[in-house]
Amino acid sequence: MKKISFLLILTSLCLTGFSQAKWESLFNGKNLKGWTKLNGTAEYKVENGTIVGISKTNTPNTFLATKKNYGDFILEFEFKVDDGLNSGVQFRSLSDKSYDDGRVHGYQFEIDPSPRAWSGGIYDEARKGWLYDLTSYPKAQKAFKNEEWNTARIEAIGNNIRTWVNDVPCSNILDEQTASGFIALQVHGIGNNEHLEGKTVAWRNIRILTSDIEKELYPDSKLAPQKNCIPNTISEQEKQKGWKLLWDGQTTTGWRGARLTGFPQKGWVIEDGILKVLKSDGGESTNGGDIVTTKKYKNFILKVDFKITKGANSGIKYFVDTELNQGAGSSIGCEFQILDDIHHPDSKLGVAGNRQLGALYDLIPTIPNKPYRKGFFNTAIVIVRDNHVEHWLNGVKLLEYERNNQMWNALVAYSKYNVWPNFGNFETGHILLQDHGDEVWFQNIKIKELK
Repeated sequence: MKKISFLLILTSLCLTGFSQAKWESLFNGKNLKGWTKLNGTAEYKVENGTIVGISKTNTPNTFLATKKNYGDFILEFEFKVDDGLNSGVQFRSLSDKSYDDGRVHGYQFEIDPSPRAWSGGIYDEARKGWLYDLTSYPKAQKAFKNEEWNTARIEAIGNNIRTWVNDVPCSNILDEQTASGFIALQVHGIGNNEHLEGKTVAWRNIRILTSDIEKELYPDSKLAPQKNCIPNTISEQEKQKGWKLLWDGQTTTGWRGARLTGFPQKGWVIEDGILKVLKSDGGESTNGGDIVTTKKYKNFILKVDFKITKGANSGIKYFVDTELNQGAGSSIGCEFQILDDIHHPDSKLGVAGNRQLGALYDLIPTIPNKPYRKGFFNTAIVIVRDNHVEHWLNGVKLLEYERNNQMWNALVAYSKYNVWPNFGNFETGHILLQDHGDEVWFQNIKIKELK
């Protein structure tokens, strides 16, 4: 009987051993063997079983990178950062002479002790910028503990990347830019700010799993809904929720000139999955002209990624009636203003900023300190539910209003639109991208029709 019990215990131990995940330590706790420093000159040292990065003035971002590359993996580590010092952990990252003279670029797990509280967000270092910030996810923002040790987890499987801070889901993206690359610990540049010099960020218990990963994956969570970052595509989750591409990223299907039966022969080009309105004389619809959807829409959520060049002016219009204005200028409809507020004179006109970026043009101003990201694509969202309309930018609500009422009609009466009968009150209308004579880029144009 004792012999049988011993065999059962031994068998159980063997089976348990075979089922255990094979984690690999990336840091031996003693020295920096297996790591190399890139780009900047900030210092890294080993102290009490931790890697400590020390901020330094007048140096760019510094990275301590693994000498080995990793593709699909689960990465876990602990981190602690001094207040005021930004940092991050790169993964699937690269440093090639052919790209900005070796500048480190790729995905970054954000470490952010500032009041913004985006630790666990995903930033695309030296490429696209923010892929997943935490603006709309307060539970994720509260996960990080300032000036304490925090646990982090990154799951990178195929095109899907997810993150956690202290076991709280923070980010979830689909992206296909980089399938493999090194892991790196960042000491962020501080410019010449001597007040921040000498501040530290530390990491310990850094381990990675690269085999039998599927058995160790965490379940999906509604706290961090998936975001599709692959340009001009609809993910399975988006499809299930009713999203459709309004522009396919390759052709002009579904679009025409606002005053044409077909697409304009000049003034617009499609390059590398980007729809561009070209620079001309700065006039309103004087080159290729505005373009509109061939279909009209009633209730919907519209998403448009846009990127503006210096001094540019454009707009996204909805409830557009292409028959209203038969003279010079743009077709008539409610407009989400796209504008370089700093360099275009129109931002100083109108009333209380109602001609600035994100405003309902010439009618309702936006909020101060809106989250515009200069030099990157920004996401405009227009939500229409019957007479209720909202403008959003990068996950932040800019304004909301009700139409088809006395207050709305009075507002229109004191605007440039008072000459157009029933302006903004139409039940349906086209969606329009404006040619205002400046170069502006568009991609990821999606719509979800609401019942």
